[in-house]
Amino acid sequence: MKPWGGANANVLARTVTVGVAATLGLLLVAPSIAQPTAARRVARQPAAEPVVVELFTAQGCPGCPEANRAVEAVADEPGVLALTYAVDYWDYLGWPDTFARPEFAQRQNAYRSALRVRNVYTPQVVIDGARQLPGPATPALQQAVTDAQTDRAPPPEIEFRETGDRVGVGSGRVPHGGADVWAVTYTPGAQTVTVSGGDNRGQSVRHVNVVRGLTKLGAWNGRPALYPLPRSANANEAVAILVQGRENRRIISAATR
Repeated sequence: MKPWGGANANVLARTVTVGVAATLGLLLVAPSIAQPTAARRVARQPAAEPVVVELFTAQGCPGCPEANRAVEAVADEPGVLALTYAVDYWDYLGWPDTFARPEFAQRQNAYRSALRVRNVYTPQVVIDGARQLPGPATPALQQAVTDAQTDRAPPPEIEFRETGDRVGVGSGRVPHGGADVWAVTYTPGAQTVTVSGGDNRGQSVRHVNVVRGLTKLGAWNGRPALYPLPRSANANEAVAILVQGRENRRIISAATR
């Protein structure tokens, strides 16, 4: 056998040199790659699903028009789903709210114990079912939305079927006490009502994304499932699907169609 030398020796030397350089290069580059990855995890980019802003209001409530305007100011922002629920417990003052339904006040009352507030009141804004703001001004509401966008767990996916009659909810972690899937039917955009009685007599009260119906589609146990969608009598209405904790009331996923 011939000893290694000449051209073969040069090839071997170059191979060893390149291998050592590559190894050292990896050692030198690895820390700089790890640092941006860690920074991205700390920063946490906003989640794809919207932050749900629920406003409980009444046309006869003197402090509500300002809150209505604050919610409308954030309604068109990317990553926000604003929903307006009109409650009926102001009707006794002389003006029956034209959008109110008893089940909307019942929904607000369900938040009372979960959010540990003593009584229900208007105006009240609930963010993702996890935080409430009494009579919010626009800057405070915008900050609350920003905070909610950076404090989220991976949600189960929501997918509307092409047939238009069903919606699918994917797999995910179920909160303590279980979770339910809700369909919220609403009229997109702004509507104005002229109030002719009560404390807001003579005022034109403006609302955005007024809720028309609220339907519980069923329980969600963390496994993929299909749910029938309620039929809408109005072609101009939209539907939002909310996956919500049954006890803590936190909204863990949302989507609109």
